[in-house]
Amino acid sequence: MGIEILVEKIKSHPDFSKVGMVLYHNGVVRATTREGAEVTGLSVKVDYGKLDEIVAKGKSRPGIVEILVEIFDDRPLNVGEDVMYIAVAGDIRENVISALTDTLDRIKSEATSKLQFMKQ
Repeated sequence: MGIEILVEKIKSHPDFSKVGMVLYHNGVVRATTREGAEVTGLSVKVDYGKLDEIVAKGKSRPGIVEILVEIFDDRPLNVGEDVMYIAVAGDIRENVISALTDTLDRIKSEATSKLQFMKQ
């Protein structure tokens, strides 16, 4: 699935008329760790049960119409490749921004783990 498909899914949601804002997150593999070490790529593992729980919790927040997530965990990823897409649609800016931030933070800390491939 690509980000374009997420856009279309959000726009075709039966409650889209209630949406005043949609935010999209596109995480990509960067060439360095947070500490500055060079990276050639990474792989991601996903706990899909936990991911489903996080998304359901996010959808239950006030004003949130839809949350869609796609994580590329089926193969090693190279620098510059997409790692994760998140789409959050809701009524007003404050609700959507906080839902995206919380959902992303929880996915990264509770539902995924990554293995970075370091440059030799």
